Amino acid sequence: LVGSDSTNCTQHSGGWSPQVTDRHPWLQLDLRDRIEVTAVATQGRYGSSDWVSGYLLLFSDTGRAWKQYRQEDGVGRFVGNVNADGVVHHKLSHSIRGRFLRFVPLDWNPSGWVGLRVEVYGCAYKSDVADFDGRSSLLYRFNQKSMSTVKDVISLRFKSRQAEGVLLHGEGQRGNYITLELHRARLALYLNLDDTRLRFSSGRVAVTLSSLLDDQHWHSVLIERFNKQVNLTVDTHTQHFRTKGEGDSLEVDYELSFGGIPLPGKPGTFLRKNFHGCMENLYYNGINIIDLAKRRKPQIYSGNVTFSCSEPQLVSTTFLSSSSSFLSLPATLSASGGFAVRFQFRTWNPDGLLLSTRLALEPQRLELQISNSRLWVISTVPERTCEVNDGLWHSASLSSRGLQVTMTLDNEPSSTMELGDHMEAGDSLYFGGCPSLNVSGCENPTLAFQGCMRLFSINSQPMDLNLVHQGRLGDYKELQFDTCGIHDRCLPNFCEHGGQCSQSWSCFYCDCSGTGYTGATCHNSIYEASCEAYRLTGSSSGYFSIDPDGSGPLAPTLVYCNMTENKVWTVVTHNSTDPVRVQGSTLQKPYIMKFNYSASPEQLLALVSGSEQCQQEVMYSCRKSRLFNTRDGSPLSWWVDQGGERRTYWGGFLPGVQQCSCSLEENCMDMNYFCNCDADTDSWSNDTGVLSYKEHLPVSEIVIGDTNRTGSEALYRIGPLRCYGDKSVWNAASFYQESSYLHFPTLQAELSADISFYFKTSAPSGVFLENVGLKDFIRVELSSPFAVTFSFDVGNGPVVLAIKSHVPLNDRQWHYVRAERSVKEASLQVDQLPLRFLEAPSEGHLRLRLNSQLFVGGTAARQRGFLGCIRTLTVNGVTFSLEERAKMTPGVSAGCPGHCSGSSSLCHNSGRCIEKNSGYVCDCSQSAYGGPSCKEEVSVSFNRESSVTYTFQEPFSVMQNRSFQASSVYRGNSRAGENMAFIFMTTQSPAMLLTVSTFSQQYIAVILARNGSIQIWYHLHVDRRPDVFSPRPSSLADGRLHRIRIHREGKDVYLQIDKDMNLKYSLSPDTEFISIKSLTLGKVTVDTMDEEVMQAGSKGFIGCLSSVQFNHMAPLKAALLNRASSLVSVRGHLVESNCGALADSTIFHSQSGEESRMGPLRNASQSNYAVIGGVVSAVVFISLCVVAVMTRFLYQHRQARRDASIKEKEHRTNLETAYRREAAYRAEPAYRTEFHLHDSHSSTLNDNREYYI
Repeated sequence: LVGSDSTNCTQHSGGWSPQVTDRHPWLQLDLRDRIEVTAVATQGRYGSSDWVSGYLLLFSDTGRAWKQYRQEDGVGRFVGNVNADGVVHHKLSHSIRGRFLRFVPLDWNPSGWVGLRVEVYGCAYKSDVADFDGRSSLLYRFNQKSMSTVKDVISLRFKSRQAEGVLLHGEGQRGNYITLELHRARLALYLNLDDTRLRFSSGRVAVTLSSLLDDQHWHSVLIERFNKQVNLTVDTHTQHFRTKGEGDSLEVDYELSFGGIPLPGKPGTFLRKNFHGCMENLYYNGINIIDLAKRRKPQIYSGNVTFSCSEPQLVSTTFLSSSSSFLSLPATLSASGGFAVRFQFRTWNPDGLLLSTRLALEPQRLELQISNSRLWVISTVPERTCEVNDGLWHSASLSSRGLQVTMTLDNEPSSTMELGDHMEAGDSLYFGGCPSLNVSGCENPTLAFQGCMRLFSINSQPMDLNLVHQGRLGDYKELQFDTCGIHDRCLPNFCEHGGQCSQSWSCFYCDCSGTGYTGATCHNSIYEASCEAYRLTGSSSGYFSIDPDGSGPLAPTLVYCNMTENKVWTVVTHNSTDPVRVQGSTLQKPYIMKFNYSASPEQLLALVSGSEQCQQEVMYSCRKSRLFNTRDGSPLSWWVDQGGERRTYWGGFLPGVQQCSCSLEENCMDMNYFCNCDADTDSWSNDTGVLSYKEHLPVSEIVIGDTNRTGSEALYRIGPLRCYGDKSVWNAASFYQESSYLHFPTLQAELSADISFYFKTSAPSGVFLENVGLKDFIRVELSSPFAVTFSFDVGNGPVVLAIKSHVPLNDRQWHYVRAERSVKEASLQVDQLPLRFLEAPSEGHLRLRLNSQLFVGGTAARQRGFLGCIRTLTVNGVTFSLEERAKMTPGVSAGCPGHCSGSSSLCHNSGRCIEKNSGYVCDCSQSAYGGPSCKEEVSVSFNRESSVTYTFQEPFSVMQNRSFQASSVYRGNSRAGENMAFIFMTTQSPAMLLTVSTFSQQYIAVILARNGSIQIWYHLHVDRRPDVFSPRPSSLADGRLHRIRIHREGKDVYLQIDKDMNLKYSLSPDTEFISIKSLTLGKVTVDTMDEEVMQAGSKGFIGCLSSVQFNHMAPLKAALLNRASSLVSVRGHLVESNCGALADSTIFHSQSGEESRMGPLRNASQSNYAVIGGVVSAVVFISLCVVAVMTRFLYQHRQARRDASIKEKEHRTNLETAYRREAAYRAEPAYRTEFHLHDSHSSTLNDNREYYI
């Protein structure tokens, strides 16, 4: 045993205890040989109050270059003792193979001192080792010309001194090859089977895994291949993939090479950089290659390979703190009067001071620093062209002669600069940072360096850091000697859904741009789960991206949402929606059509299973083309369902029976048959119907086999898949016994979990859900009438997030709760209250280990149960069926009583339904609409001088800076996007529609350009040109109503114009954080905007604006109802209008037209011409009626507008009087909550009364 103070320990001393003066104590064990260590145990010093409560464990082969042992989840800290006598065992999740162990105390008894007794468990470790010096190789020659295998197993362990080098290579003449190499300290595997096109081409794709493999420590590699399936394992990380090529066997000619790729016939001459380091236990399909080489077997050529591993003295030092770490070394000028400094460094951080020294003329200094990921010399500031925060080793040298300084980075050309003064002889060189006492004027520019350094050389003299560690040379603070503590936090990659991982020294970040997801780990979908959910947010018909499984693995899909009917229909199209004529098919050679939908089979399954009902129209017209009319009853035509099963029932009938709808309706043209087509007549017949058994939908394939006879013909059309309803929205359960609960399988929430639901209750407290493990747990509960609590423990101690409301939450109204936990952070949301965020520790356990059932509405102890209703419980995108479990559970009932508990939409456009004793009310405060059901548009006519400005009470953050994503303060006060929606009508251009301004001269503007086309301006960088999006050149200043919806998530901007245009744009990278100051509708006179925007702003807006929504704010509504508020500023004259009603009417008719375009079919049956003629006549008659009604409506509307213009002044006076009268009813002057009371006993809406609270 050796201690950090170089004193030996004996059994008589009762254990090891360092001297009190030791700054960084450690205890080192020499096991005399390499041992495979499987467990360790610690104990305090005998008969004392000295023990260690937390420590690090390091290991080494040589006693110099150390590596920290990390447990599962990357946790480096071991929990120690709580007294001097107890023994704490730790079984290692993966064994250590080494000779030396070092225990580094982190915490100890505060009433005593450091005291340790240790025990190590393991066994002897033997291996065959080979040393490659960069010029050597091992060649394994086959007994025959080539070796062809369908199964390979290759295993080895290596440690490398360089970031590049070939470990293994073999190739064949047919284009087969296998190459395993180090590239940028990552392991890359190239593998190809029988494809000569990819041989040595630049298009070769490597499978890469792991990182930081040049750390001079052992790493294990395992390659397992069977046919095209390959598993690549490096240490504890495995990647599965499928090889390129056409064959299943790997054919390698002559030999396999280890350590490089030799030229043919010239062993030892390499085409690529060869390996420099050691390998051990190298096996190829069970053959010990190194053992054969040691025994000098003839099939092995061992050029310059030795069989013991040489250990270079490349000892690193870790700079632990980004604020206080530094290393100072004396700087003496050379005999020529100059100086030369050389060292190597590696880091993840984009900023940090590398070197600082004083010049003769104070306070001037010469500094070498990393800034914005690049290397700078501070004087004339020449910027380097490559990034240096990539985690790789970089070599930097700085030398001076006279007033000239030369800097060299890696192998790049040197750069020279002129100094203003000579360097002061005898001063110190500060590496990595400056002392806190500001010695010699040294100050950290931004951050100190956080990373590793090694190979210090001053004036060609190597610096011995052991002397520094012993206090005999220079000075230091917050350093860890003889080890490089760099850790890849992007391995494994915790960014979900394709998010890109980047990192600093202490944490990682996820770039979710373009993924369709957001959050710290790209976990949360930015899209709604269904068309029903879009309707509840106030959307109208159009194309929308939906994500049925939310945060689950399925990607979003684009669908058409038809919201013109009472039911909201989700429409998914496929590749063949037009009628198709079929001839010449038989059972032996049938006609087959496979349908490719705009969604994947997995997405379709999620959509169908989450919908209340689905259907698909099948039109089948026939002439001498039968469906089932055969002697043995076997079908002649059929269709295939979504599961690949053949179905022989047709539209309108039930599954399992070979019949058509006419049989069910008893109106087949020949009652001897169950389908019209089976009558087999020469005239056209029709068996059209709707498939409505949703478990079989959609139709994936149709097969027609009886159109090969004379005169035989068929015409079919498969309509789009149409589904309505969202089973998850109103799936509810009522808990009326405190001891009752629902139980579900264990949560699958090791690394991430999002839980969301609605609840209503009158009870003061209760547990919503709970899941526990041996020590870990997760729980969401109503902890008091005013607070919701989210708590969990993943092994780092309990974490509690709580949100307190200023109003009671047990008010028998629905409240929304969403709790999320990831390896990055945890969050809690309740209704529209401010979100609560809490960062996860950078060093700690990550996995939530649960083993019990999930309890909903109670706990396993049957205590603190929830009394009330819970609905729409969703975990990681999966909605739990509360109603089904409730039907079989005592104390719980399916559904929830009350007017606001059904699937019928009582309140529209984001209106909130609130229960009352005698009915319900709609809270329209979060909606841009008003009226009893939040359906009445709030519309205003503007003139050139009119404007409405809504000022936010406090900075309202809507953008985010990627470099601050980890800040809990930042996350708690910011949004990642905004939602804007409005309807307008005008004939003016240019015109200003909407402006959002900030406190820092940034803005968002929506304008009409000179040609009437709409433009969206995002000016988020003061020193850059704005992002301008112009969707289409056609004019929107056409006197018609247009609906605009703008949604931004991160740097992705989604734009919807009316119903038929859905576009996506991307903002410039590095979007800056902005804080909203105000939102203005109409004229803007500020001069801080771009010229084209200012010109539109000066022209104002002449026309009608309706239903303006910005996130949860309705500024136009606030202007009408809260004109006296200090937050609302109105200039010019505003006249209340009814243009919004025209919007709904126009959109209704246009959407009906859209649906009709998707639906009609041309019937080929001549016998149906009369029917078609009748239908055409009816359509013409209805059209004439509609034209007459619309003509009268437009005439009345024009007359109303003329009357309004005559009486405008009187109308405005009446409006102002009404505003003052309504202001008297307001309790809050800023923004009142709008309610409309619905009496359940009232027979008509005309009897409803409106209350403003």
